[in-house]
Formats: sequence, structure tokens, C-alpha cells
Amino acid sequence: MDCPTHRHARAEPSGSEPRGRPPEHSARTVAEPATIKVLHREWRRLYHKAPPKLSRDLLMRGIGYRRQELEHGGLSKATRRKLKTLAKMFRTKGRFAPDPGLSLKPGARLVREWHGRTHTVTVTEDGFDYAGATYPSLTKVAREITGAHWSGPRFFGLKPSAANGRSREHRHG
Repeated sequence: MDCPTHRHARAEPSGSEPRGRPPEHSARTVAEPATIKVLHREWRRLYHKAPPKLSRDLLMRGIGYRRQELEHGGLSKATRRKLKTLAKMFRTKGRFAPDPGLSLKPGARLVREWHGRTHTVTVTEDGFDYAGATYPSLTKVAREITGAHWSGPRFFGLKPSAANGRSREHRHG
């Protein structure tokens, strides 16, 4: 809990109070000399379960995280999904490697036919050039072309669809 904001974050009790407006009694701080007993009590209040056997420092960090989570919201759905995927990979393979992402060099050209028209995108240092405009991501280009939300890498065939990826695993795995 090195950052002062961790010590002064407010936690909302589970209930019907609106987010961002916690009641005054929930504005609690965990002072630096807090005892393990005080930290355990605060953990139970915030997590509604017994605290794990952690060092004092890790308990304080967990309490600070939970307070921020309650005050500002937790992880996004996409982040939670990615973490679940990585955890599953770790359980099954004993290790995991995050997706390295796209590695497109400036000057590369991506071509896609959509509704009978050929669309060409050029990779630049600043993003992607398409139809005389620069876009920060392939997803924005795909939206411009289709008028709907698409994964840009998937639209341009750089990543398989979820269904194709699963069927390939079953055939080769």
C-alpha cells in the first residue's frame, strides 16, 4: 500500500446504495501500524470470507485493491475472460504464454473482399491507411468497411474465428 490513494479508498457495502456514493461510515483507512487482527477483520468485511494466510503487506494490498474495486468497479469483462483463459491454460499445460499480438511491419498490405468490392489497407508507422484516411486500429477499418463491429485482425484473416480455431484443434489435437 505504497500509494496514499490505497489508504483512503472507500468501500461500498453490498446493498442498494448507488456506486460512487458510499455511506460515510464506510470511509475507513488501514493505517500503516495496523495489526494483523485489524487487517483480518477488514478483509472479512470487504471479501465476506476468512482472510488467506498472507503476509501483512499482501493483506494490505488485497484490502486496497478490493476498496478500489468497490469504489471504481472491477476488471472489464474482456480482462476477466483473458485471465480465465490464461488460468485454464496454466491448469492444463502447467504454463502459459500470452498472445504476442499482431506483428505487422509498415508497408504491409492487407486485402479483403467484402460484398463484391476489394478493400486494401496499408500498415504505416502511425496505424493503418485505408481509402485516404489513417485509422489507429484494424478494428476501426473493419467497422468503416462493414458498418458493424468486427475484430479487425479476424476480418482481415489474421486470426482464425473461435469456431475455426476449435475445429482445427480437434482435427490436429
